[in-house]
Amino acid sequence: MKGTLKLGKIAGIKIEVHWTFSLLLIWVVFLDIQRGGNLSSSLLNVVFILLLFVCVVLHELGHALTAKRFKINTKGITLLPIGGVASLEKMPEKPGQELLVALAGPAVNVLIALVLLLLAPWQEYINMDAENLEQLLTSPSVSTLLFYLLVANIMLVAFNMIPAFPMDGGRVLRALLSYGMERTKATQIAASLGQLMAVVFFVMGLLYNPFLVLIALFIFIGAYGENKMVKQSSLVAGHLVREATLTNITILNPATTLSEIIDILIAGTEKDFIVMDGDEIKGLLFHRVILQNAKNTDLTAGELMQIKFLALRDTGPLKGFFDLLTSQKNPFFPVIDQDNKVVGAIDMSNVSEFLVLKAEGGSGQVRA
Repeated sequence: MKGTLKLGKIAGIKIEVHWTFSLLLIWVVFLDIQRGGNLSSSLLNVVFILLLFVCVVLHELGHALTAKRFKINTKGITLLPIGGVASLEKMPEKPGQELLVALAGPAVNVLIALVLLLLAPWQEYINMDAENLEQLLTSPSVSTLLFYLLVANIMLVAFNMIPAFPMDGGRVLRALLSYGMERTKATQIAASLGQLMAVVFFVMGLLYNPFLVLIALFIFIGAYGENKMVKQSSLVAGHLVREATLTNITILNPATTLSEIIDILIAGTEKDFIVMDGDEIKGLLFHRVILQNAKNTDLTAGELMQIKFLALRDTGPLKGFFDLLTSQKNPFFPVIDQDNKVVGAIDMSNVSEFLVLKAEGGSGQVRA
């Protein structure tokens, strides 16, 4: 994700914060000053937001470390103004595993809340009258901070367990539904409910809190994307990579100049290329890199290519292509046979065409 600050790694998982997170801190300070707050209260609010997002990171680590038990890695955790996002390579398809991964995040917040129950003077607050309680909660103190964190973690659990896919509650719902029906149908139900909840949040956001509008968009787009991905995966079930492989492709040499590559781009429909020296793949050259360096036509493919890449076996399941989409920035992969020889390439455009043809009842392989 662009515009992120790397904070470090925990258990090999990158922790990043998006630049928009700073806007949240500025907004919190602005609201406090507008209410007549001072430096102490503003600092307390900033500390509260930072500690709250530590809880969010722990929440996402709960998901990530549980997924790791099922051999699913996490690229990183990114902090946004609306919360945290753990970029898992994929969600487990077995209902029991997905249920555990989905519940792991809220379970962390439950544990944090239990610890805070021992530290925060919540019993004292409950017994207070409304006037004294308001005065206490608006005065900056460690006790107030702990009480707010307690309430916030309880709210995080309640909010995340709303059955609005792709939130944790929505994933729990899909996992439970998957015990009694096909996963595609379970996803469709959970995603539809999620989009309905998104509409509710959107209306509430327009009426009361604009922040809910952002959450609504996140839920709606996430539910749509997940539902589409699962439908695509179900359509390719039983099909092999070679059925959607591009075989009529241009292979570049490391010495091929950018001027020559641009001519190939203009003359045809290919966007991304495999770079080979003899029978050995040296790297991949992507369309965006070509465009970024279009003025430097003397550069070569060897200088611009990405040397770290993954290849798909032609006899492997086509579903493996979709499993890679969430972990790779560029959905373009060489396809090799059992002797590790290149037989073509595969990208999202060709796979999409394959899916359309299959949906229309077509047969045969798609070729560029």
